Amino acid sequence: MIKKFKQLFICFLVSTFTFVGFTQSVHAAMISTEQAVAATTAQQNREKVEAALNRPDVAAELERMGVAKSEADARVAALSDAEVAALAGRVDSLPAGGDIIGTVVFIFVLLLVTDILGLTKVYPFTRSIR
Repeated sequence: MIKKFKQLFICFLVSTFTFVGFTQSVHAAMISTEQAVAATTAQQNREKVEAALNRPDVAAELERMGVAKSEADARVAALSDAEVAALAGRVDSLPAGGDIIGTVVFIFVLLLVTDILGLTKVYPFTRSIR
């Protein structure tokens, strides 16, 4: 009788421990239209800045200034949504096929400032505040 009770108890424990890992809780909530639009706009701004960085002339100018493409991509990924929106607005305001040097200088300065603040380490000649 005890042996059968032990076997039943062990089977119960094994099945309990097996299914404990499968239980998950899910929380759903309503979001406003403004939140949905803001998320979409932030993603579009990031894509716009990344597309500008992927242009061959911009990549060549960044390489000339000593910034690798992978480092520039990492910096853009680390920017906040507000910073990306400002950068995307700057990209939009440039004339088509026009002053790309201004954009490259802006990106260089932006990367330099984030390097000085200690958020990244791209330029070896800067010392971070931290």
